[in-house]
Amino acid sequence: MEGRFTLRTDGGARGNPGPAGAGFVLEDPTGAIVRGGGTFLGVATNNVAEYRALIIGLQAAAAAQVRELRVCADSELVVRQLNGSYRVRNEGLRPLYAEACSLLDRFEIHEVVHVRREQNAAADALANEAMDRRTDVGDMPAGG
Repeated sequence: MEGRFTLRTDGGARGNPGPAGAGFVLEDPTGAIVRGGGTFLGVATNNVAEYRALIIGLQAAAAAQVRELRVCADSELVVRQLNGSYRVRNEGLRPLYAEACSLLDRFEIHEVVHVRREQNAAADALANEAMDRRTDVGDMPAGG
C-alpha cells in the first residue's frame, strides 16, 4: 500500500505479571483506521505485552502490504530498545525483540517513536477489551 501508514500499539498487564492483553491500530496515510485488534495473552508482564502488541501490529501491517510505516508506542523501554539506545537485558524479552526487529526489516521505510499514552487510546482500548473478554478482538493477523 502506498504512503506512510501509522501503527499504534499498546500492551498491558493487570498486575505485573498478571492477566495481559495486547492491542494495535493501523492507520492509513490520511489517519483513517484500516485495521485494529487485540489479543488476550494469559499471564504476562507489561513489557511482554508491549512487545506482543508491537509484533501483532507489525504482522497486520505486513499482511496489508504496507511499505512505509511509522510505529507509535507508549512504552519507552520498547522504543529505546528498538532504536538501540537501551540494551535488551531481560532474557524473556530477547526473542520478542528479535522477532520485532525481523518484522520491522520487512518494511522499505520504518521508524519507531515514543508517544504519550493518550495518543494510543484506541490500541489501549483493544488491549483492555481483549483482557476483559479473555479472547481475540477485532482484526487479528494469522498467527497473532
